[in-house]
Amino acid sequence: MQPKLFGTSGVRAVVNRELTPSLAVQIGLALATKNKGGKTVVAYDARTSSPMLENAVTAGLLAAGASVHKLGMQPTPVLAYLTKSLKAKAGVMITASHNPPQYNGIKIFNKDSTAYDEKQQTLIERLIRRKAFKRAEWDKLKKPVETDEAYRYVEMVEDAVRLKREWLVVLDPGNGATSLLAPRIFRRLGCRVYTVNSQPDGFFPGRKPEPDEDSLKDLCRVVRSVGADVGIAYDGDGDRMALVDERGSFTSFDSVLAAYAAFQTRRRGSAVIVTHVAASMRVEKMVEAAGGKVVRTRVGDVSIASTLKKLGAVFGGEPCGAWIHPAFHYCPDGILSSALVLKALEEEGKRLSEFVAEAPEFPLLREKIPCPDSIKYAVVEKTAEMLLKAFPNPKEVLRIDGVRFTLENGWLLVRASGTEPLIRVTVEANSLKEAKQIMKKAVRTVAELVKREMKSG
Repeated sequence: MQPKLFGTSGVRAVVNRELTPSLAVQIGLALATKNKGGKTVVAYDARTSSPMLENAVTAGLLAAGASVHKLGMQPTPVLAYLTKSLKAKAGVMITASHNPPQYNGIKIFNKDSTAYDEKQQTLIERLIRRKAFKRAEWDKLKKPVETDEAYRYVEMVEDAVRLKREWLVVLDPGNGATSLLAPRIFRRLGCRVYTVNSQPDGFFPGRKPEPDEDSLKDLCRVVRSVGADVGIAYDGDGDRMALVDERGSFTSFDSVLAAYAAFQTRRRGSAVIVTHVAASMRVEKMVEAAGGKVVRTRVGDVSIASTLKKLGAVFGGEPCGAWIHPAFHYCPDGILSSALVLKALEEEGKRLSEFVAEAPEFPLLREKIPCPDSIKYAVVEKTAEMLLKAFPNPKEVLRIDGVRFTLENGWLLVRASGTEPLIRVTVEANSLKEAKQIMKKAVRTVAELVKREMKSG
């Protein structure tokens, strides 16, 4: 079998090794073939390889008869929103999101702003494998149109978020695609804005593209030094956000997700909130206390978006700062999410530290168990039956993405790594002692299965 081109978030690989201009041309050809031409919008992030890949995708789209509107450098959620707003058949984003600078990727969006799902991506792959492209005649080729439509997104955020006070905000776009747009939006919202790492640079000299506690130490220091109300950071393409509170302390992804989900539930009296199998149980604790319900999906924004749409849920998010607000569009949106947090803080009359302090904290443990790629999925498939012997009365067993057991005192998740020869075990419980006990049983069970499968194989 040939390896799959698409992963959980489009095509993503090292540039000019796995991801080449010729592959980008073929993806453009396949997409336009599938859509029988049609209007397609294309944007890219700040990576040094992005213009090269944008030109290659555009060439493929044009060759198969598409009408291409080039939007320039934009955050991924802006491309997704404009795909819907401009009534395009599809949107193509050139980005590797939070990956290191040597990576890039191609992510495709539907006309409703949802990302292509596995079935749609498989169809694109099949067209590429078979070289089944339908090229347009020379006299039917269209000229690409270069246009700046970001004002539509800016107006959407302004309409959605009307702030009553002047917030002092420090923004850290990380030299990524939000570098120019995010400061502009927050100033239009009436905020006083300081910025760090706000010059687009595909080498990401200020910090790594993934905003986490380790990479945001400089932002924490700046927030403290200027006495800011909040610090906000984005990943390379702006679909994730991270927050720093008024004390200059990094805010836990799980805590702010749970707090905001509970806020949305209280506003509506009740609500359905969507998150994935690896998110903290503090989301359930807070949402259920507010009268809502939590639905869990497979890991990945595509699964969360499709479930939000299917259930008509009000909010969904992953504990990495990737939040989706279906009232506006179905792509994780860092800029919109961070602005909506400020609005929530105003409505609640709280500082960020107070807002997240309501989220309970539970010890979370993670272990990696080496396992050959050839058997790791088989091991996970057989894990549920064996875990029932170790944990005989689970409250719930989910098998939508690995195996997740909900227990009286916590939960455990066993998943095969999508990128490495190992199995990941995650445990969260009411106490550290209980978490360690659950982890010990789970690791022993999985390790025994790995040995058994290796012997039988």
